[in-house]
Amino acid sequence: MESNMASPASTALNPVPFVNEPYTDFKLPENRAAMEAALAKVRAQLGREYDLLINGERLRTDAKLLSTNPANSSEVIGIHQKATAELAARAIDTAYANFKTWSKTPVESRVEMIFKVASLIRERKFEFNAWLGVEAGKTWPEAEAETAEAIDFCEYYGREMLRMSNPPAMVQLPGEHDQMRYLPLGVGVVIPPWNFPLAILAGMTCAALVAGNTVVLKPSSETPTIGAVLVETLLEAGFPATCINFVPGSGAAVGDILVAHPKTRFVSFTGSRDVGLHINELAAKTPKEQIWIKRVVAEMGGKDSILVDAECDLAAAVEGVAVSAFGYSGQKCSACSRAIVHADVYDEFVERLQARVATITVGSPEDPSNYMGPVISASARKTILEYIEIGKQEGRLLNGGTPVPEGGQFVAPTVYADLESSARIFQEEIFGPVLAVTKARDFDHALDLVNDSVYGLTGAIYSTNPEHLERARNEFFVGNLYLNRKCTGAMVGAHPFGGFNMSGTDSKAGGPDYMLLFLQAKSIAEKL
Repeated sequence: MESNMASPASTALNPVPFVNEPYTDFKLPENRAAMEAALAKVRAQLGREYDLLINGERLRTDAKLLSTNPANSSEVIGIHQKATAELAARAIDTAYANFKTWSKTPVESRVEMIFKVASLIRERKFEFNAWLGVEAGKTWPEAEAETAEAIDFCEYYGREMLRMSNPPAMVQLPGEHDQMRYLPLGVGVVIPPWNFPLAILAGMTCAALVAGNTVVLKPSSETPTIGAVLVETLLEAGFPATCINFVPGSGAAVGDILVAHPKTRFVSFTGSRDVGLHINELAAKTPKEQIWIKRVVAEMGGKDSILVDAECDLAAAVEGVAVSAFGYSGQKCSACSRAIVHADVYDEFVERLQARVATITVGSPEDPSNYMGPVISASARKTILEYIEIGKQEGRLLNGGTPVPEGGQFVAPTVYADLESSARIFQEEIFGPVLAVTKARDFDHALDLVNDSVYGLTGAIYSTNPEHLERARNEFFVGNLYLNRKCTGAMVGAHPFGGFNMSGTDSKAGGPDYMLLFLQAKSIAEKL
């Protein structure tokens, strides 16, 4: 299906029903040509320098942050300013001062702006796909899915904000008029991840803005250019420059200042468990001049499992595991990193999986024939390769250890079988193309294994046994569970996303509860 087909335009006063953005079919020659043209257009912009944005003022600093192409380490994507501690504090102070004005902007006006953002991204979908390819290492299908998700977040949250601005009637006590109103919180610090540098960034930022909050955005140091391009899109859509601050910089130099500042009201974070726990701990402190308890929305890691039951469509299970494990080089928090397979089908599953993974092609994401591109950075690659060496001592190598393209951060898809649950590559989040396969004695043992983790983000089960599927609904302890399908690819509106335990605060992004995280409820009773 063609992705950027004309569709009815939504307005704040007349939003059309929400539907997910369709994906582009790159098999069509005209779409392939459009994508190649977009890559050429984006490539002509590589190496540009981007400014900080604080209180509507564009600033430069002496210290620079270079973003490079993970598929070609010598290629600079963008040159960015490193914000100082003083500039970070200034961003919070001015965002706090500007909140009073921005929060009074009518809801309908804010919603019109977020719908305009969706429209602009839709018009430039191939260009955003291209940016995701050169800076985040995403293949054409992975980039397309992310850009579509960014559009979905804007469309969905705009409608949700309209709903929140007209809440259901309260119980009316005799002699009173009783109502509930939802008010914006204040200054929000948005810290997005590098693995979904457009969709998650757009979702967190636009939800905060459309709710009436001001935002200080600290993009990932791996993908700041995509953040800068999105900020320019927000400004073009009508969001005032005084309500959005763009401050790249390291977590140690800038992130802690933003989180700890007494005028920060909430923090929206997606990233690793350790950083998320640090942010939560830092935000919990209440300096004397702070008059609120900060709200933290933290989406962290995962060690996600797919359970393959004795009674199942084994071919579908093999495909679901392979796609979930190696899509975007295993760099999704929802990626399958553990396959838990019933003993009765274990040997056949392992044989089929090994053959399927052997067909995966690795190389430049700009070449649509490649299924897997690079991992995000040299440091990430080093860590992944260290885990692969650990795996050699813990399990039986099925795939991996093969040559990969040089010049970029490439890692071959790697599969280990016959792992014990105590193995490090079974328990620790690797965030790369490494899959652990473990045999379960029976279904009870399989459930024990999938739940043997400090995380609880996504999971899936392949089974034709209705009793086992129902047990999984009740006993498979994750925030997002999928039956007889892959464990990646959550869709806005259909699969509200967020996990349990060390996977975060279970925010359920893309669902009807999410906007509540950026608002506070005020109960009002008037005596008649």
